[in-house]
Amino acid sequence: MKKLRNVFMATLLAGTFILPATALAETIKVGAILAVTGGASFLGGPEARTLEMLAAELNAQGGVNGNKIELVIKDSGASPEKAISFAKQLIEEEQVFAIIGPSTSGETMKIKGIAEEGKTILLSCAAAEVIVNPVAKYVFKTPQKDSDAVKKIFGAMKDLGFTKIAVLSGNTGFGNAGKGQLETIAPEFGIEILASEVYDKKETDLSAVVAKLMANKEIQAVVNWSIVPAQGILAKNMRQAGWNVPLFQSHGYGNIEYAKASGAASEGIIFPAGRLLAPELLDDANPQKALLVKYKADYEAKYKEPVSTFGGHAQDAFKILCKAIQEVGADREKVRDAIENMTGYAGTGGVFNFSAADHNGLDIDAFAMWMVKDGKFVPYKK
Repeated sequence: MKKLRNVFMATLLAGTFILPATALAETIKVGAILAVTGGASFLGGPEARTLEMLAAELNAQGGVNGNKIELVIKDSGASPEKAISFAKQLIEEEQVFAIIGPSTSGETMKIKGIAEEGKTILLSCAAAEVIVNPVAKYVFKTPQKDSDAVKKIFGAMKDLGFTKIAVLSGNTGFGNAGKGQLETIAPEFGIEILASEVYDKKETDLSAVVAKLMANKEIQAVVNWSIVPAQGILAKNMRQAGWNVPLFQSHGYGNIEYAKASGAASEGIIFPAGRLLAPELLDDANPQKALLVKYKADYEAKYKEPVSTFGGHAQDAFKILCKAIQEVGADREKVRDAIENMTGYAGTGGVFNFSAADHNGLDIDAFAMWMVKDGKFVPYKK
């Protein structure tokens, strides 16, 4: 009996050495601050739904190195004040491993310092280049650079022979940053900005601004840099006034709902965006194609709505974070270092090559030019 008991104890002890992989596995809490509701819901809604889909899929497969991901999503409604409160709550109370978001540039700039102070990884889904320029140790972003978007727009204008333009921008962090980039880069392309107007982000009618710009007969094209709702309003007001100069939008236009909101007035709008809008057109050898096709199919099947580049920004943030955790374990400093040194990662926004000097990791090749034709996004052709 004593011998049998010893065998049992040895077996039991042996079992304790098998269990640690499971016993040591823990939940990794990831926060997200997204504009799920409100005027920027076309951004935050797809982002939140994307994160929920990816986390469920990953957890069903066992998580990251056996660790499940617990999402804590906060709906900021695009309010910088709420973003500040949620950032502090996620870091101090929830003690999250990292934060994905916010959806907008203004919110991100408000919490950039909070993330730095809390030594918490922030993977922003917002576009303004000032988010990562200057570089902050813990702050990264997944959308393409707004300066590269400007260069793609101006390149298309130059091909069309446009040299005299008007610039409109919303009074948001994204709008202000884009306005600055447009004004700075225009001389490089021989483009003269004849008029520049800033409007309130809550504006519901831009007809007065349109009338003012129409008075200048030299204006050959218009660039608008904003998020909803003004993107659709401007297009409608321009066409209602009979002003048929070409309208270029920023890379913040990559959701087909924007085109639907302005109906026939959106026809012909030109804008830069990633290749998620039509991945089926890519060559099979393109490193992005497989993941773009899968994400688009999975998202549209689950949520019964068209995929958008904004959901793609959240996809990239989530995948980049999980890839880093998988490589170095759930040590925040090591994960931060792994993200900063990640190269050749094909995401929805492009192929990321991060570095200590570049916390965005994308270049101008991440963009393609698109236009609205028959109510759909199609590759731009002159």
